[in-house]
Amino acid sequence: MSRNIYTFLLYLLLPLTPLKLLWRARKQPEYLAHWQERYGFYKFSLNKPVIWLHCVSVGETRAAEPLIKALLAQYPNHEILLSHTTPTGRATSEQLFGNSVSRVYLPYDLPFAVKRFLKHFKPVIGVLMETELWFNLIAGCRQYNITLLLANARLSEKSARGYGKLGSVARQGLQGLAAVAAQTGQDAVRLQELGANNVSIIGNIKFDVAPHDEAIAAGSLLRKALGSQRPVFLAASTREGEEELILEAVAAAGIPNLLTMIVPRHPQRFDAVADLLRKQTSGFVRRTSLGRDAIVDSQTDFVLGDSMGEMFTYYASCDVAFIGGSLLPLGGQNLIEACSMGKPVLIGPHTFNFEQATAMAIAAGAAERVQNSGDLALHLQALLTDAGKQNAMRDAALRFSSESRGATARTLQLLSQYL
Repeated sequence: MSRNIYTFLLYLLLPLTPLKLLWRARKQPEYLAHWQERYGFYKFSLNKPVIWLHCVSVGETRAAEPLIKALLAQYPNHEILLSHTTPTGRATSEQLFGNSVSRVYLPYDLPFAVKRFLKHFKPVIGVLMETELWFNLIAGCRQYNITLLLANARLSEKSARGYGKLGSVARQGLQGLAAVAAQTGQDAVRLQELGANNVSIIGNIKFDVAPHDEAIAAGSLLRKALGSQRPVFLAASTREGEEELILEAVAAAGIPNLLTMIVPRHPQRFDAVADLLRKQTSGFVRRTSLGRDAIVDSQTDFVLGDSMGEMFTYYASCDVAFIGGSLLPLGGQNLIEACSMGKPVLIGPHTFNFEQATAMAIAAGAAERVQNSGDLALHLQALLTDAGKQNAMRDAALRFSSESRGATARTLQLLSQYL
């Protein structure tokens, strides 16, 4: 495929984009806010030189936190501009950085919208986080002499096959990047095979994301509310279809007085998961209904984590964590935050989005893989009835996290060559 054909196909889809926003706004009305930005129209300008980072959604925004804070400290005479694709990503940047950065939606990858974005903000450098490759955006940066890098880059075997089918448009896009900072050697090889130049292996910035003191304090308060003597199991970042499997596993485990917290990955699913818990359990409470001094009744066995920006708080309050997106073939979610909190981690068989980090955590003794809901039940029984095994996995998780840090400093050093 050539970039002309790629662009032609995007223009064919352009009339459908308002319908897409309206459709998504049924569950997330925030999709209708700032909609003009998705076509390259912005209501504010920046007066200082702009360092621009594109962080698609929540995961990329949280992963970029150490890098953004380092850039704020090292380049006080620049403005940091974050672009996002989802409202939850935008809301996360507001929670993390407040007014210290500016934020917008990245426009659709159409030449006219990309041109407006680049000419309006005139970034001196751009950083795409992880695997966000938009080919007209890359071409636009080359046209206007804007240095563009891919940082914290990861590329699963499945994604590599998908990009490979795009042929020359993917190859030319990757060759248009000034540099690529890959997470692992496997990521580097896949990117180079697709055409990327100047690829270095820098590690995963997510290991440098540290829990805030207030999150740890909030976790202690939450654990007090849950009951300090009860075993607490956290199912984190669950995806559609997994909650039913987790309920099966919890029932099969049969652990006395167990309290299970379920935190769906996407906030638009909070109500759907609440309906499921209402139908299939004897009772649950929502996290948002728990006041500062609230205590979860001993007869309540489930808590729905329906709050945003509290993953470290949830991890701080649990004994064992399962990482969602992995029981079904969805690629898994980030287990690094749980390990950094010293929590034993269970994870399903489908982890191609976090392949290397998962393999490293398992090898380090910080995580164990389960194959299905029945296997999850067995691992829960083994962990929650063996304090010695829990402690060993806690120590391994903390050691694994500590030994894997440093990617932020290496990424900053790479960026400094172009700033």
